[in-house]
Amino acid sequence: MFTANVYKERREKLCKQVGNGLILLLGNNESPSNYPDNSYHFRQDSSFLYFFGLNLPGMAGVIDTESGNEYLFANDFTMDDIIWMGPQPKVQELAHSIGVENSAPLSALNNTIEQALRKGMRIHFLPLYRAENKLWLQELTGIAPTMQKSHASEELIKAVVAQRSVKSEEEIAEIEEACLIGHRMHTCAMRLCKPGVKEQVIAGDMEGIALAYGAGVSFPTILSMNGETLHNHYHGNILETGRLMLTDAGAENTNNYCSDFTRTIPVGGQFSPRQKAIYNIVLAAHDRAIEFARPGITWKQVHLEACKVITQGLKELGLMRGDVDEAVAAGAHALFMPHGLGHMMGLDVHDMEDIGQVYVGFDDEVRPSSQFGLASLRMGRRLQPGFVITDEPGCYFIPALIDQWKAEGTNKEFLCFEEIEKYKDFGGIRLEDDLLITENGSRLLGEERIPIRIEEIEETMREWF
Repeated sequence: MFTANVYKERREKLCKQVGNGLILLLGNNESPSNYPDNSYHFRQDSSFLYFFGLNLPGMAGVIDTESGNEYLFANDFTMDDIIWMGPQPKVQELAHSIGVENSAPLSALNNTIEQALRKGMRIHFLPLYRAENKLWLQELTGIAPTMQKSHASEELIKAVVAQRSVKSEEEIAEIEEACLIGHRMHTCAMRLCKPGVKEQVIAGDMEGIALAYGAGVSFPTILSMNGETLHNHYHGNILETGRLMLTDAGAENTNNYCSDFTRTIPVGGQFSPRQKAIYNIVLAAHDRAIEFARPGITWKQVHLEACKVITQGLKELGLMRGDVDEAVAAGAHALFMPHGLGHMMGLDVHDMEDIGQVYVGFDDEVRPSSQFGLASLRMGRRLQPGFVITDEPGCYFIPALIDQWKAEGTNKEFLCFEEIEKYKDFGGIRLEDDLLITENGSRLLGEERIPIRIEEIEETMREWF
């Protein structure tokens, strides 16, 4: 947790930005795994964490924008709770720890919302993603779960996105800590990436590191020799010499700030010439994004700049042809990179995606595209100092997609399908680091960079083999 003043200032700013009605932020509850007392690891709602800071289930926060009053609604722990959990603070103590003057039992929330509705006050709430909270909101407001998305407050959404997008120095320090855990996870994967090892062993060791140093992984680990499948969560393969292992993984620190890194490394520690050629194209695109990103330009521009680097590199290998700018404008490169360059990151690994990606990554100036590949860009808007974004270009050879485009003649003027056919057994390469937009440019987050250049990876792996 941060100091009480941090949370108080955040709520006051939110109150001014919304300007009318009652702001309602619901925390999360325990979620049973297979019976009520055996729950999944608890994860608090990120917006509740951001404004109310309490990482405990069964809470709700209310801000009255007209009076300026703030309320924490939660039930005090019972003696039965204390017997099983040990001594626990009172709700009033928890409220004071985050600078909230007023606290009350959860049952009082119904009356507070009811009185506000009778006065004709608007209840501002964010889009909800958990079924129990949708039912809770229905009980409080009468709005059915099927109607809640359309009734969510656009004013509140935009105010929350505006605040949470720009990371404070305290938040950046938290993300740096999560990056340190991510470094340990990925160097562990490099140490274990040997022929005969099962993917699950490596994924399990990485998750153990995330739990040992923080709150766990920031998302289910992607680790596979079949890196052409973008989100491959299957870990049942046995590593084979000559194959590549793509690992996309990150950590949450104990205050729930996230990291997200991807490395693609050779099983056995040595890249083949063909692997080196594709790898260096992806690395060049990755480095160009770091160099190009700065306040005042859009992330969509950065994405397209990285795509041009990939297109030029594949053209030099004989896999693409024609004018690079025209090929990218047509989306021909998306055969090899059918996703966006990156996404916002903070308390969520895909920051605020629960609120609505169209609000987080886009605005009135930059709108989402319908073009294949570009349509998967999660972040496109103009960059500001304090944004934290992942930089993750990739190059994948997806046999089914290659077959479809070849059969349909898609972008055939830019694609050399005869040569591309020879790479259908290649797999995929993705490289990802976490980027902070600074006043004049950008910088990588993390005290020490995970080995990324071919010689660094081969040397690192050689030390452990």
